[in-house]
Amino acid sequence: MQANDEVVPRRTQKERTRQALLDAALELTADHGFAGVSLRQVARDAGVVPTAFYRHFASMDDLGLALVEQTFTTLREMARDARSDPANYDDIINVSASVIVTHVRAHRSHFAFIARERFGGVPAVRRRIRAELRLFVSELAVDLRTLPYISAWESQDVQMAARLFVSIMVSTAEQVIETPEARDDLLEEIEEDTRRQMRLIVLGFASWHPPH
Repeated sequence: MQANDEVVPRRTQKERTRQALLDAALELTADHGFAGVSLRQVARDAGVVPTAFYRHFASMDDLGLALVEQTFTTLREMARDARSDPANYDDIINVSASVIVTHVRAHRSHFAFIARERFGGVPAVRRRIRAELRLFVSELAVDLRTLPYISAWESQDVQMAARLFVSIMVSTAEQVIETPEARDDLLEEIEEDTRRQMRLIVLGFASWHPPH
């Protein structure tokens, strides 16, 4: 029993240290961008010596990829909340708009990281963000396929609809990130604008026919 009792705290401490490194990197990127953050800075802010960094990550690129994975985990949680058994399109739109704004506010630093790094910075991180966004589009397309009208569409058209929704989600997240926390009025405007954009897309579903 003593051996097991010792293993659990060590494993727990290792997980805490790893998370501390991720949190430190996330905070530092807010001011410097990921490319401007050094391993020594991350280790110092996490409260560990630089050599301890390598017990958790092979390199700074590896840490950056872990941040992308962690961020998209929260994004998938958001999507699951928005897809919780909606009865119709209006339910999907209303729930999605509300969940996006609420979730991004709760995970502002994660979504700010994606917004900053997806067009610049470290190539490996940028490529992973783009790959994760493509995967997210594909996952959403599977859900859209079950909805009225869309069930009969060609796969490429379903993917197109999913990309439109994801583009709105990304745009909404970036607006929320840039809005001061105390401005609930502006956040309400963003949420309503998101609903309007989604409704505009949905209006075209019944009339969509692929060009021949």
